Amino acid sequence: MQGEPVRLGVVGLGFMGQTHATNASELGHEVVAGADTVPDIRENFETKFGARTYEEFETMYENEDLDAVAVSTPNAFHEDAVVAALGRGYDVLCEKPLADSLEAAERMAETAREADGFCMVNFHNRVSTAAELFKGYQDAGHFGDVRHIRANYIRSRGIPGVGSWFTNEELSGGGVVVDIGVHAIDFALYLMDFPPVETVFGVTRNQFGNRDDYVDPDDWYDATEEAVFDVEDSATALIRCADGRTISLEVAWATNEAESQEFVVRGSEAGARLDLGGDDLTMLEARSNGPDHLVESTVSDASIDHVGWKGSDKRFLDAVVAGQAPEFNTIEQALTTQRVMDAIYRSSETGDCVSVGEKR
Repeated sequence: MQGEPVRLGVVGLGFMGQTHATNASELGHEVVAGADTVPDIRENFETKFGARTYEEFETMYENEDLDAVAVSTPNAFHEDAVVAALGRGYDVLCEKPLADSLEAAERMAETAREADGFCMVNFHNRVSTAAELFKGYQDAGHFGDVRHIRANYIRSRGIPGVGSWFTNEELSGGGVVVDIGVHAIDFALYLMDFPPVETVFGVTRNQFGNRDDYVDPDDWYDATEEAVFDVEDSATALIRCADGRTISLEVAWATNEAESQEFVVRGSEAGARLDLGGDDLTMLEARSNGPDHLVESTVSDASIDHVGWKGSDKRFLDAVVAGQAPEFNTIEQALTTQRVMDAIYRSSETGDCVSVGEKR
């Protein structure tokens, strides 16, 4: 379909489903249809995008002539929608995380290996000016051998609305680790060029989500008597990769600490500091031009087109048009990230360091 607009179907028509549809439309593609179980959401999608809608994604797949599908349901429903789409030969963009469990993620990856279409996972924070700058310098050998990354995704107060699927383990598969920790894990592994992960030591906590006196100035938190909060709201982990490379991880929906999305990279020739989804790259190094000295320099005033969600959607849609699976945000990389998340939970349960890839 070289040069042809992609005919896109969307499964899950909430905020992210509408984001994918908006981006596709603005990038010159056709939003053909959508599927969601909630009538009001379907009606809104029809009005906004002029697309046909269905209660069940299976019916949409059967009735519509699609090239690709974006899946943005709650995590527990990713597997069915993605596997069915791949089975029909569609290319698929799946929201992060890949699934609500490691077992489901492995089944999805196995299906993708045999499918005619491909599955890309929406780790949109990789598409940023800071990340592109880092990768450019890294490819030129500027940082040397990267041995350690300190990864932070910390909110002072930012628990998603209680009563939504984000705080219900049955629908999400976990709390902060699954919601925003997944971005931090993926991004750290991406900066390290995805080395094999060997072991994980992790601790998860629930210190704020069930408190009656929880304070939230931005009003994200909306507890009701029916609300379910059975997930963690912060986690700490040490991830050991092949050859002794390490990642230290701090993630939190809520904590008495300043907000941070800072990543610190230690390389043998230079280090770096950048924010998740940020614009600027700060590099730190030692030089001997004249007296021995330290250099801290910030690269700024650079920019790339289409960052974040739109940039990720563009890369997906460009790959669909080209008929070639992207080497970016692959399902195999997402499976590695899922294995790390699973290991964090297993380690927290047992209190021990665990091997990645073992079953619970």
